[in-house]
Amino acid sequence: MIDLRHYGHDDLSQIRQVLLDVHADIPEYHVGSEFDERFPWFVDHWGGQPEYRCVIGYDETEPVGFVYGAPATKGREWWRDTPYPEPKSSLTFAVSELMVRPKWRKSGVAEELHRALLEGRPEDLAVLLVDVTHPKVQERYESWGYKKAGERQPFADSPVYAVLVKELFEQAAS
Repeated sequence: MIDLRHYGHDDLSQIRQVLLDVHADIPEYHVGSEFDERFPWFVDHWGGQPEYRCVIGYDETEPVGFVYGAPATKGREWWRDTPYPEPKSSLTFAVSELMVRPKWRKSGVAEELHRALLEGRPEDLAVLLVDVTHPKVQERYESWGYKKAGERQPFADSPVYAVLVKELFEQAAS
């Protein structure tokens, strides 16, 4: 059984190295691109947001994976420029990273982490990006209720991503 531990903005200094260590064990991120090498910057950027939330899963004392994100700034939700139909919902939680070490993949840990991060969130929507060259990852998120809203390349040196949106109020109703 995986022990899920919840963290916030004030915990970043305590968990930062754990996030970096898990990232270092993810083979897909060792392509040597400058974009992938900026992962520590992204950890600090997201962790610097006051409402940042992170869930780390542990198998006893060993971290097996994590997920983190933060609410999008109202009126500045970057995904709204996609062709996704304008929802009645107004608040968005941006899921920034979800990583599971290879040993624990295909065990349900990713979904468990994801569910724990979004459980009880006050936002109406969750949004995330998936590299378009990873269709199986996109299919996994779609099986969790996400819908593709469009595509975007947020940085000149980043991959092109599928923008996926999930309506959270449906999650609470099911």
